[in-house]
Amino acid sequence: MLLCCFKTNEEQQDSDWKESPNKGHGSSSFQDSRHSSESLKRIMGNSNLKQHIETAQKTGVCQLRHMTLKEVPEELQKLSKNLRTVDLSDNKITHLPPWFTSMTTLKNFTLNNGTLVSLPEDFGKLKKLEVLCLNSNSLSSLPSSFPNLTNLKTLSLSGNHLKQLPSELLSLPQLDVVDLSQNSITKLPQDMSGLQAVELNLNQNQITKLPESIAKCPRLKVLRLEENCLEISAFTPEIMKTSKISLFAVEGNMFDMKLFHQLDGYDEYMERFTATKKKFN
Repeated sequence: MLLCCFKTNEEQQDSDWKESPNKGHGSSSFQDSRHSSESLKRIMGNSNLKQHIETAQKTGVCQLRHMTLKEVPEELQKLSKNLRTVDLSDNKITHLPPWFTSMTTLKNFTLNNGTLVSLPEDFGKLKKLEVLCLNSNSLSSLPSSFPNLTNLKTLSLSGNHLKQLPSELLSLPQLDVVDLSQNSITKLPQDMSGLQAVELNLNQNQITKLPESIAKCPRLKVLRLEENCLEISAFTPEIMKTSKISLFAVEGNMFDMKLFHQLDGYDEYMERFTATKKKFN
């Protein structure tokens, strides 16, 4: 914070030189000093990157957060056969290079707080991927090859630009947890029965209706729908009575919670809720 409030020595010198016409020769020295400083930063950055790559080569884990990267370093391509975990969060990467999908041993990929606008069409080649976290980017869709990620267990796409729940998620057999909160989702697929997730987080979207097929999701236990645009009529007796959902998080919608407690099927829901709670006690 202090750097934001006070001038650095170089900035103060620059100001002094501009104010005094008798220090013209110093301006040239300042420019040289500034260029030297920028060069030093680049050298240090490259040295930092080299160190991270060397560590990744030994451990299979590559952490490149806060590196001001605009693209994925090509050096990672040489490690494509032994990297298990890659974290590129807090950079300015908009696209993944074509060779990225050759990292066939990758199990955990994170790129949060970035500027990613799309994934490669052949992203599904990463068949060993188990955890994918791409929160706070600019994704509006998923590639058609996404269903090929048959080992994917955790998917987090919170804070992107999705307008609907991607249908590509409905055929992922190992999926456990899906976080699509803080998007702009207005509707869900009419047939949700293929979703294998145990927990689905749709908080802070713009959903107005729930398809009754959500009651047929075979493993869905937790459904988070806080701060959407749902009317109480969205929770039909079919959903309340026959689904396996044992935790509805629904506050902040277009109805009073008292109405939720009076729903046809609320008693059946509470039986599931209580039974699940006992398992954890």
